[in-house]
Formats: sequence, C-alpha cells, structure tokens
Amino acid sequence: MSSGSHISYRDRIYIIKDIILKLVEYGELNQTALVSFCGLNMTKHKPLIDDLETKQLITIYKPSLKGLEFCKSILEPYELMFPRITS
Repeated sequence: MSSGSHISYRDRIYIIKDIILKLVEYGELNQTALVSFCGLNMTKHKPLIDDLETKQLITIYKPSLKGLEFCKSILEPYELMFPRITS
C-alpha cells in the first residue's frame, strides 16, 4: 500500500452491526439499497448477508428480533470497548 492511499477497512463485526442498524433505521431495504447504504460490495459481502439470514439475525432484508437483541447485547458493547478507528 502506498503512503498516499486511503483504504478504509471495517472489521467484520462492524459490517454486521452496520447492516443490522441500517435495516433498523429503514425497517426494510432491498439488497441493492442495503449494500449501497452500508458501503458494501455485492460480490464480496453477499455471503455475509446470506449468513446473517441463515443465523436469523436478519430476515429477507429486515432486522429480526434476534438480530436486534444481538446488536444491543453484543455489538454495541463491543463497539464501546473497541471503537472504530476512523481516518
């Protein structure tokens, strides 16, 4: 990486939190809007979104009760302990 490049990297846990919170904010988004609003790449992040559905943290691009509880009990405390580094 050259010294002039500014590549933004988010840990997987922050991407998961962003997905759940964006769905909470909007109630429901289609796949294209969700990927766009979260700053994701469809090809790269589709397996992660599918995994969240499989784990029932989201349901067809809406947050599930389980996803909301996971966000509040796990992701929010994690981010308080390890805040995102923004550049």
